[in-house]
Amino acid sequence: MSVTAEPTPAEIRRVFLGLMVVLALGALDQSIMATALPRIVADLGGAAHLSWAVTAYVLASTVTMPLYGKLSDQYGRKPLLYAAVLVFLLGSVLSGAARTMPELIVFRALQGLGAGGLLPLTQITIADLIPPAQRGRRQGAVAGVFAVCSVLGPVLGGVITDLLSWHWIFYINLPIGAAALVMVGRALRRPQVLHRHQIDYLGAALLAGATTAFLLALTLGGARLPWVSLQMLGLGLACAGLAAAFVWRERVASEPVLPLHLLSNRVFVVACIALALTFMGMLGAGVFFPLFFQMILGVSASRSGLLSGGLMIGIVVSSFVNGRVLLRTGRYKPAQVGGLAAAVLAFAVLAWGAASAQPLTVIEPALVALGVGLGLVMPNMTIAVQNAVPPRDMGAATATLAFFRSLGGAVGVAGGGAILAWQLQGGIATLPAGSGIDAAALAQGGLAYVESLPAQAHVLAVDLYRHAIASTFAAGVGVVAAAFLAAWFLPELPLRGRNDVASGRQ
Repeated sequence: MSVTAEPTPAEIRRVFLGLMVVLALGALDQSIMATALPRIVADLGGAAHLSWAVTAYVLASTVTMPLYGKLSDQYGRKPLLYAAVLVFLLGSVLSGAARTMPELIVFRALQGLGAGGLLPLTQITIADLIPPAQRGRRQGAVAGVFAVCSVLGPVLGGVITDLLSWHWIFYINLPIGAAALVMVGRALRRPQVLHRHQIDYLGAALLAGATTAFLLALTLGGARLPWVSLQMLGLGLACAGLAAAFVWRERVASEPVLPLHLLSNRVFVVACIALALTFMGMLGAGVFFPLFFQMILGVSASRSGLLSGGLMIGIVVSSFVNGRVLLRTGRYKPAQVGGLAAAVLAFAVLAWGAASAQPLTVIEPALVALGVGLGLVMPNMTIAVQNAVPPRDMGAATATLAFFRSLGGAVGVAGGGAILAWQLQGGIATLPAGSGIDAAALAQGGLAYVESLPAQAHVLAVDLYRHAIASTFAAGVGVVAAAFLAAWFLPELPLRGRNDVASGRQ
C-alpha cells in the first residue's frame, strides 16, 4: 500500500478486521487438526507417519513464505491474499476426502502452499498501514486472535470428531474462507504502487529441496532407516549440496528469495534464531499434547481439546497485556527474555509431570504458564525486525522471519516425531517376553491399537507412550533454553513513530 496519504482510523479498522479473519483461517486449521490426529490414525492407519500429516503442511507453507512477500510487491497484496486463500480451501476439501494416510499427507502439503501466504501477507499489510511505535497493540491483537482460534480449535476439533467425523474438521474451513474473501475484497481497496521484481524461482526450489532433504533425514533417521546407511548418507549429501547451491544462487541473484544482506542486521539475525528455536520447541512437543491427554490420561477427544487449550489461553492473556505495555514503554526486549524464561520453567514442569505421572492439577497450570511465556515472545519479534529494517526491505524481512519461524516449527514437529518413534522403539525392545504387545502394531496403530489391548498389556503400552512423550517435552526444555540465551543478544532499538510514506510502507 505505497500511497501518499495516511490511512484513516476507520480504514485501518476495516482492513484489520478482514486480515484477522484471514489469519483465523490458518490458526483454526492448525489447532483443530491436533485433537483429531489420534482418530485420523485409527481410521487411516500409519501412526509412524503421524508427524508428517503436520510436517507436510508446515514444510509447504514454509518454503512458499518468502515468495509471497516478493509476489505481493509485484502483483499487489489483495490478489496474493485471494490466491493463498483459494489454494488453502482446495487443499482443505481434498484433505477432508482423503482415504489413506499418504493421500492426506499430499493434500495437507497442497493446503500448506496456500497457508504460506496467510501469515506473512497479513503482517506485511499491517506494516503497510501502521508505524512500529503504534504496532504493539495491533500485533498483540494478532497473537490474541491466533490464540483464541487455537483455543477454540482443539475444542471444536474434539466435538466435531466425536459427533461427526474427522473429515469435517477440514470442511469447516470453507465458510470461514468465504467470509475472509468477502471481507478482504471489501476492505482492502486502497491503491498500491506495485514494484517490478525478478522472482528467484530457482532459489526457492533449491531452498525447498534442501529443507525437504533435511526434514526427511530427521524424520527417518533412527526410526525407519539406520543413521549409518546409504540412504541417510544420500539425504545428507543432498541436503548439503542443495544448501550450498542455494547460498551460491542467493549471492548471484539480482533479487534473492532470502536477501543475504539482511544477515548483516543483528536484530534480524537474532530474532530469526530465537523465533525459530521457540517454535521448534513449542510445536515439537505441542503436537503431542492431545495424544498425551487422550492416551495417557484417558480423556475424550473433545475434553482433550479443552485441556490443550490451556496453552492458548495463556497466549491470549499475555499477548493482549504485552501489546499495551509495549505501546506505553516502547521496549520489546524485556518481555521476550522474561517470556522465554517462563517457557523454559513451564516445559521443565511438563517434562517432569509427564514422566512421573503427575495429575492434571500439575500439568494444566504448567501448560497455561507455557502459553503466557510464549505470548510475550511472538508479537515482539515481528515488531523488532520490522522496526530495524529499512522500508524497502520490510516485505522480504517479514516474510523471511515468518520462514524461519515456520522452519523451526517444521524441524520441531519432525524432530518430535523422531524422538517419539525412537523412544517407542527402545521401550518395546525392553518389554518382557509374552507382553502381548506387537511392536509394529503399536507403532502403526497408535491410540486405536492401545485401546484394543487387554488390561495388563494396555498398562505397559500406555507407560511406553508416557515416557516417549515426556522425552519430547524434555527436548522442548533444551530448545527453548537455547532461544532464551539467544534473546539476550537481541539489540533494542527505539521504535519509529511513523512509517516512511515517501519510500512506501513496505
